[in-house]
Amino acid sequence: MAIQQPIAHITRSADGTWREPHDLAEHLEGVAKAAAGFAERFGAKEWAWLAGLWHDLGKYRPSFQAYIRQASGFATDAHIEDAPGRVIHSTAGALLACDRFGPAGRLLAYLIAGHHAGLADWNGGPASLYQRMENARREGHLDEVLAANPPAHILAANGITPSTRPKGKAEELHLWLRMLFSCLVDADFLDTEAYIEPDRATVRAGYPSIGDLLDRFTDHMARLRGDAPATAVNAVRDRVLAQCIVRAQEDRGNGLFSLTVPTGGGKTLASLAFALNHAKTHGKRRVIYVIPYLSIIEQTAALFRQVFGEEVVIEHHSHLDPDKENSASRLAAENWDAPIIVTTNVQFFESLHAARTSRCRKLHNIVDSVVILDEAHLLPPDWLDPCLAAIRALANDYDVTFVLCTATQPAFRPRDVNGKLFAGLPDVRELMEGGPHVETPKELYEALERVRVHWPTTLATQDWDTIAERIAAHPQALAIVNRKSHARALAERLPGALYLSTNLCGAHRAERINEIRLKLAANRERAQAGLPVCPLYVVSTQLIEAGVDVDFPVVFRSLAGLDAIAQAAGRCNREGRLERGEVYVFVPPESSPPGLLLKAEQATRELLALDAEPALSPEMFDRFSRLLLAKVNTWDKANICRMLTPGNQLEFRFREAADKFRLIDNDGLPVIVRWGDSPDLIDKLDAGKPDRWLLRKLQRYTVNVHPDCLRRLLDQGDVRETLPGLYVQANDLIYDETFGFLGCEQGASLFAAQDLVI
Repeated sequence: MAIQQPIAHITRSADGTWREPHDLAEHLEGVAKAAAGFAERFGAKEWAWLAGLWHDLGKYRPSFQAYIRQASGFATDAHIEDAPGRVIHSTAGALLACDRFGPAGRLLAYLIAGHHAGLADWNGGPASLYQRMENARREGHLDEVLAANPPAHILAANGITPSTRPKGKAEELHLWLRMLFSCLVDADFLDTEAYIEPDRATVRAGYPSIGDLLDRFTDHMARLRGDAPATAVNAVRDRVLAQCIVRAQEDRGNGLFSLTVPTGGGKTLASLAFALNHAKTHGKRRVIYVIPYLSIIEQTAALFRQVFGEEVVIEHHSHLDPDKENSASRLAAENWDAPIIVTTNVQFFESLHAARTSRCRKLHNIVDSVVILDEAHLLPPDWLDPCLAAIRALANDYDVTFVLCTATQPAFRPRDVNGKLFAGLPDVRELMEGGPHVETPKELYEALERVRVHWPTTLATQDWDTIAERIAAHPQALAIVNRKSHARALAERLPGALYLSTNLCGAHRAERINEIRLKLAANRERAQAGLPVCPLYVVSTQLIEAGVDVDFPVVFRSLAGLDAIAQAAGRCNREGRLERGEVYVFVPPESSPPGLLLKAEQATRELLALDAEPALSPEMFDRFSRLLLAKVNTWDKANICRMLTPGNQLEFRFREAADKFRLIDNDGLPVIVRWGDSPDLIDKLDAGKPDRWLLRKLQRYTVNVHPDCLRRLLDQGDVRETLPGLYVQANDLIYDETFGFLGCEQGASLFAAQDLVI
């Protein structure tokens, strides 16, 4: 069929015939309208309208129209500009914005020129925004567009000008631009999806309201409380829950709250109660639950699906979401349009400092939400300045309510530290103070005191054989250490010990944790029947300390930060079945790994020098946190805040900041391992193009592998790259039923896959 009008996209129907092309002017107006609707929530709809209306202006170039007509099977990958044969179409609109609006147009230029390739640095080589625009002007991109006579109302932008002032201070302008960028790219994706995959687009609608979700939550809690025994611990949990519900009705103020409750006090469900009630009271659109460890996100998401249903919960983290534009990352990315989001610190904060479209797309859906930062004390101290700056800006300018939820509340108050200003978080309101049900966090700690902590009488080290003997003197014990190598060394010395670390994929960890819980329950039944319990020893890295609900009578904890020791104590006598559980702190043969874990251990050593038996109390946690912050050389280790504060010429360094902002010093890449049901899923992956749901399922079967080790395993044939950025285990010997992934262990003696060929 002859195509006369300028077109944005074209694709074939299922029967192979060409569908009616996607009219370019219609696409520009559709994106402008959707982007403006998104940005209206933070007062920037004119900016978003202009960015949307001009984002694909370069598609009026005759060279682009010739290209799109010659292409066959045009699909979503045509959005990737660096593919062979593509005609650049994102700079003409950027040039028009600068010509029309002067300095203000440069803000639009970042958005328009980056809507496929991502937000660029202003200076710095051929990929910089300045150089791209200079090249485009020299090559006549905008001149070609104007010569093609686009509709007058498109060029005139219906008379709209960017009249509203950007949100925030100068150092917060980067976040405002990212929010606009998110509005633009999400609108572009959705409008394109509605044309190319209309059935998929319709699936996005129809989420239940916050009020409906609150009803589901209330019903779930009524059933849970009805089945719970009348214990002192459950009575405290009821009071914490009731307090959160009452405080949720208050004015949001500056949007900063804390929830300080000892481990085992029901923080997860109480914080969710606050979030849902607060969202209903103040018209918030969604709840975002942010978790520090990838290792426990699966269990939290599973709990929320049990409460709310499968369809309303998005579980989003960094596995299988490589920071580059390809089909895999696009399918794995989400725009967070569901009402309940469960994600990680890494995904949340790195997205707020990202440059790529796949990472930024969701940001506008953070606006007007409630964000729960679970285990807030685990925010890395050397990244606190950019993280807390983002929290302040979101709370002040984007109507986001934050809840810092932890048993060991960090000292985030603004103050002078070693002669430097720590900006922190001002005027955070504690939910456990000032309400009718509980008085102070200190009283909660006293009410939930369930353990005795046995501190080492000397800080001399012990060998693993001695430590194992001490543990084996008890019929049941949990041991928590600071290194994966330590966990294996100790587990090998305890007969039948169950091992937990991130060397196990998520599905394997979930099964192992369930096995532990079942064995604990069976031992409780044996004890109640007057029978001896079966030996049960679990050795874990610190991953078990953040939200894993297990209840041991005895816990051994390798010397670490006071917050980690308190979290370990939360796995001991959790339900208060004993008068006191026993927690033993020991000094292992080797100290914590260099970096923050070691500094935290050193801070605890300083506390022990002053107080041989420090209490696990809010006051002591505050003291420990202040010691730790003072030990950190910088709270912005990569100078992110400086890179993102523009000069007079609005010269941002978006790409450089995104590349350097890595919340965790782990450059690992996900490898899909062969365990459980994953071989069948891998076969489906190999059989054809992956879809989002297949990638979602495979996330639970991934292990992060350091790039150096991954390169070695690829060279040996132990791992293969099935798609760009997707790696799959190829040698069965590198994943073990007991210890998980073995391929990167120091000194591991493994046969490479090719060595097994006879």
